[in-house]
Amino acid sequence: MGIGDVRTVGDCADLHYVDTGMYGTSEYGAVYLLDDDRPAIVESGIGTNHELILDALAEVGIDREELAVIAVTHVHLDHAGGAGFLAEACPNAEVYVPEVGAHHLADPSRLVEGTKRAVGDQWEFYVEPEPVPEDRITGIEDGDAIDLGGHELRVHEAPGHAPHQVVFEDPENDAVFTADAAGIWVPSMGVIRETSPPPQFDLEGCLADIETLEALDRSTLLFTHFGPRERGEVLEQYGEVLREWVRAVEEKRAELGDDEAVIDHFAEATEMGEVWGERKARAEAAMNVRGVLASLDR
Repeated sequence: MGIGDVRTVGDCADLHYVDTGMYGTSEYGAVYLLDDDRPAIVESGIGTNHELILDALAEVGIDREELAVIAVTHVHLDHAGGAGFLAEACPNAEVYVPEVGAHHLADPSRLVEGTKRAVGDQWEFYVEPEPVPEDRITGIEDGDAIDLGGHELRVHEAPGHAPHQVVFEDPENDAVFTADAAGIWVPSMGVIRETSPPPQFDLEGCLADIETLEALDRSTLLFTHFGPRERGEVLEQYGEVLREWVRAVEEKRAELGDDEAVIDHFAEATEMGEVWGERKARAEAAMNVRGVLASLDR
């Protein structure tokens, strides 16, 4: 799948996704479009290339003025950074965001500072987010549901990756939008990869989020990173991936005794260069190591 391509999810004629070209690579960032009485976008990308999302709306037949819902799973900029741009372009859309992080969309300044610390020189792939007007923000929390007409997005908290993360269950499509709670799906390799960014990664919390997804028992997982896949055994696999990842970082720290050396080791050892490019792959590995190290210190 190439940057800007739009595809339908399986047999769900009303559910589509677009490759936003996040970080300059294909098959890393997906935004979903639900065509219903109240049309919706789920996730918003990092803001860069937000025009591709607007083009996708046109391609699936949703007018900008008709878009009613922009729903983001959490306020990390790779999920919520485009919300302000999309809200500006779609004047009748309400932005739904977990209540605990909603203030960051109205004033993204602290979110930008934290993101710059986390991603380092990868910031060049981002764009300064546009604030969302407060009167267009609706806070959501566990147990809520966003009514789209024929569909509803049921909200389930999933705070292991970040305390402001939720997942959206779509019963009508027998699917769940997983945010980062199910890891990163790499379709070209058929593997699931860890995501453990600083400063709030919590292994036990992430394992609990996997249990939340398992309990929902939906057949299709809709990954922001990247794309839909049948559930199969991927949730069980991701639990093991996380355990092995944290154990590997902990053992390497004990061996080397220097956190920068640990970060360098895993950045150099990454196998994702052929998929995401060497620079992005190394940066992703380094960020995930820093998140594990911070969690071990806690």
